[in-house]
Amino acid sequence: MAEESMRPTSESVDAFIAEDAVTAGDDSLAVIDGVITGELPGISRTLWRGVFWGGTDQAIVGYGRIEQPRPRGESVEWFLLGLARQKRHVSLYVNAAEGREYLTKQYAPRLGKAKAGAAALTFATAADLDLAVLAELAEHAGRVQPFE
Repeated sequence: MAEESMRPTSESVDAFIAEDAVTAGDDSLAVIDGVITGELPGISRTLWRGVFWGGTDQAIVGYGRIEQPRPRGESVEWFLLGLARQKRHVSLYVNAAEGREYLTKQYAPRLGKAKAGAAALTFATAADLDLAVLAELAEHAGRVQPFE
């Protein structure tokens, strides 16, 4: 779940993605951003910053706004999909489930070279993914989890 210190910012998502491409030397975030926004036209894009799971400082491009239930306490405002560059991989957080299963588990076997956690996919670069399957995942997430 979202840590209390993870917060949306007013920073430019486009500038963040452009800077990441230069710093990382690849355009994975831009490619995935294009797939998500192409499949979910009009979805909001917000840069979130702060301390995330495990106590690491993160910058995550969040797509859509949802109410995320918490096991203890009130629901929190969060994102439907989140995209982040880590030191050795890229993470795509998918906060959408059908029934009791996160969509990550359903789509991971078809995505290519991606590892699936409960609500996250990790991969080295966008080139490791089947982008058509990624588009299906984004569309499915938008269907099963209402967002603003």
